Amino acid sequence: ALVFGAVPATADDIADFYKGKTIVMVVGTPAGGGYDIYARLLARHMGRFIPGNPAIVIHNRPGAGSVIAANYVYEVAPQDGTTILAPTRTAAFAQLLGQDGTRYIATKFNWLGSLNNEVGVMAVVKTAQVRTVEEARKIQVIFGSASPGGDGDIYPALMNNTLDTKFKIVRGYAGSAGVDLAIMRGEVQGQSDSYSAMAKHFPDWQQKINVLVQLSLTKHPDLPDVPLIFDYLKPEFLKPGVTVEQAEEMWRIMLVQKAMGRPFALGPDVPPARVKALREAFHAVLRDPEFIADAEKTQNEINAVDGDELQQMLQTVASASKQDIDRLNDAISYKDDAGTPVSRGAA
Repeated sequence: ALVFGAVPATADDIADFYKGKTIVMVVGTPAGGGYDIYARLLARHMGRFIPGNPAIVIHNRPGAGSVIAANYVYEVAPQDGTTILAPTRTAAFAQLLGQDGTRYIATKFNWLGSLNNEVGVMAVVKTAQVRTVEEARKIQVIFGSASPGGDGDIYPALMNNTLDTKFKIVRGYAGSAGVDLAIMRGEVQGQSDSYSAMAKHFPDWQQKINVLVQLSLTKHPDLPDVPLIFDYLKPEFLKPGVTVEQAEEMWRIMLVQKAMGRPFALGPDVPPARVKALREAFHAVLRDPEFIADAEKTQNEINAVDGDELQQMLQTVASASKQDIDRLNDAISYKDDAGTPVSRGAA
């Protein structure tokens, strides 16, 4: 009787704990960008599926590609299940790749899951002279970026350093939404973005944007005629000194990051029973008709990834050899025309 009574008692304990409480969802990007929009979508619905029905509020804590937010949730925020981290997918990689300033271990977060497995795109305005990757290897294109370590920075740099493209990166914008505004003002000509975010920010993107390449293992169904990055990992396209095997290894590691999409996590020391309850709530949201209708209304693509899958993805990257990681770190470092790494905060 004691054994059979333990399960409902545990459920009651979870409900008692969360009743009347507020969960803070810490978003590692500014308000208005893609990650923030996905976080607010989840926050509007998830509380209904957590025992005790706590309220969920958003707290934006941007900076350093979500490293500031991840540091906070890992070492400062309460480890009791009242704080959820909504970082960029690059934040976990920042620690795995040895970025300065990371004070967390990515594989020790309790990953709840991701709302979308993203397909990345290299998007350039039609007024630019570049329409293909081949042309981008000859003509400079100015890309906007928030900061080193983010999608807008690492993928143009990785293309430059593997395919010899001529992307110039200008940093300092307030997330992808800030880069979108810069594109509309004519300050920059493009950015590395997710297809879902690009299609949402530019509903008529076919009239305004050229998608040079898809950064994904498989094509998005809306982009059947746009080549994958792997279509270019051939000797005739690679930068001198880079082999096909090296380029494929680097891109496969980095595209694990794209598959992480729009991730959510709890701190490393949250009690297992509360981790389990929040994971179950996350899964329940995905099946909820109100959530699905809200996602469709707000044009948020949902292609969820389970928390255990995220954990395995990160373990795969963490097991890469030091030689592979060192090579990758060099390849995602933006360099000027002379091949000199550009320091943090420089254009």
